Amino acid sequence: MVRTEAPEDAYTAEPFVPGRGGLVALRRAAADCRGCPLHRDATQTVFGAGDQDARVMLVGEQPGDQEDRQGEPFVGPAGKLLDRALGEAGIDPSEAYVTNAVKHFKFTQAEPRKRRIHKAPNLREMTACGPWLAAELAVVEPELIVVLGATAGKALLGSSFRVTQVRGTVLEEEIHGRPERLVPTVHPSSVLRSDDREAAYRGLVSDLKVAADALS
Repeated sequence: MVRTEAPEDAYTAEPFVPGRGGLVALRRAAADCRGCPLHRDATQTVFGAGDQDARVMLVGEQPGDQEDRQGEPFVGPAGKLLDRALGEAGIDPSEAYVTNAVKHFKFTQAEPRKRRIHKAPNLREMTACGPWLAAELAVVEPELIVVLGATAGKALLGSSFRVTQVRGTVLEEEIHGRPERLVPTVHPSSVLRSDDREAAYRGLVSDLKVAADALS
């Protein structure tokens, strides 16, 4: 059956999310998501990855250029930095579940073959993708969510979220109908862009140590 454009126009992934099944079923269904226009230009859906029984879920903004090409989250430079920071903080990256608030790469491009420049998703796009994140949370049931950056924070906690005000603290909030504990921090890509990269990296590790302590 050919889908109409109604779900895309409505800006919601809800019609594409299966009512049952684990992460494999979710990932397979997400590959065909047309819940908002972002799928048109992206190479593919980039769904979450990791242990279905993970105690910690890390939520970022959206896939980047390398993630869009490879189809896996956090495989670019920011992902490599995040893995190193997690290890230093005492969290094994292989035991975490990583995903993004938005599953398609949003970008601008001056002309074909030119570098694709990341563009932050807007509230409608984050809201459209919310059912996928809700489904991931329901399956994984993490003990703790690490919120990576402002966009992920707004997707989970609302438009008034400010990462600088709450980073490195343990929050208790209801997320998609579930009581959750969250530790917000900056997105690792902001560390790569920082004028003082070493200080920014130390700040990220410090926040992640708060998450590690909350899991102990």
